[in-house]
Amino acid sequence: MQIAIVGLAAAGKTTVFNTLTRGHAETGGYGGIQLNVGVVKVPDDRLDRLADIFKPKKIVHADVTYVDLPAPPASSEGRVGTEELPAEHLARLRDSDALLHVVRAFEDPSIPHAEGSVDPWRDLERLDLEFILADLAMTERRLDRLKATGRHGSQAERDANEREEVILTRIHQALVEGRPIRDTALPPEDEKAIRGFRFLTQKPVLVLLNVGERDIPREAGIVAAIADRYAHEHALVDALSAKIEMELGELEPDEAAVFIDELGLHGSSLDRVIALSYRLLGLISFLTAGPDEVRAWPVPDGSNAVDAAAAIHTDLAKGFIRAETVSYADLLELGSTAEARKHGKLRSEGKTYVVRDGDVIEVLFSR
Repeated sequence: MQIAIVGLAAAGKTTVFNTLTRGHAETGGYGGIQLNVGVVKVPDDRLDRLADIFKPKKIVHADVTYVDLPAPPASSEGRVGTEELPAEHLARLRDSDALLHVVRAFEDPSIPHAEGSVDPWRDLERLDLEFILADLAMTERRLDRLKATGRHGSQAERDANEREEVILTRIHQALVEGRPIRDTALPPEDEKAIRGFRFLTQKPVLVLLNVGERDIPREAGIVAAIADRYAHEHALVDALSAKIEMELGELEPDEAAVFIDELGLHGSSLDRVIALSYRLLGLISFLTAGPDEVRAWPVPDGSNAVDAAAAIHTDLAKGFIRAETVSYADLLELGSTAEARKHGKLRSEGKTYVVRDGDVIEVLFSR
């Protein structure tokens, strides 16, 4: 699970990266070429509460990898800015499962904006346009190739090429109109057919408005103003003050709690952003619990019991017999698996059972 942190120069991307990962990547490079990678644990209080019951040797959280990427150069006629990123950076961007788009919404005279003013909507549209242009260039190259060579090969190959051309033509029209691919309602089979292109505007996106300290009290209104206009599919809008969050991360927990209270915050915004990133990826967590470990396992929402078994180990999926399942809430209330079984809350589920967020599962399998 990898999320690319993107944004224009001086938006605070690397500061956001540092706050999320507790890292110390150099900031203030104004769109330098440095690539930063960090892994973040997904906050989940359920694990701590299960640990109180099972007293495990270790607790293992689900995690998300964040990649902090430099801002692409602006496109010009005959040149797509995004494609001029270093090859490794562009590969990381295209291989990411989602985008975290940091947009500057703070005023700071010591960090001048390249456009001379702070305008979150303008900056948001600007980078979105760069990604649209990148996808448009890739689509046009592929369509040109299909028109030149797509009529060759076996009948099956020609049929596949014709189907691909129909899909890409539809996507191309949307991009020409300035609409991201994620807004195009493609059936699952069409999405699968174009998966290899790794289109940027097809990826889900979390728009993160980086606000200043004085704007924290009206943060909700700032988010609402952008969210109302940014009515795209598979897109979320939120805000934090990266500078404040970074300062909070350097404090002891007791000091941070006082600071949070003085600012009128409802806890750290970081946990919310990480949880939103997880949600953006379409993931839920099922849990396993025992004396060795308590662990959260990420799976796509809608996964069945065999998919959950495979997440743990492929051997469990191959030899799957059943999944002993109890909801987290029931297990917490009853205090043990034995009590859950006694009260009829521990269920035996088969292969087609759709896993729910917070299910505590033990997979039984044949060796």
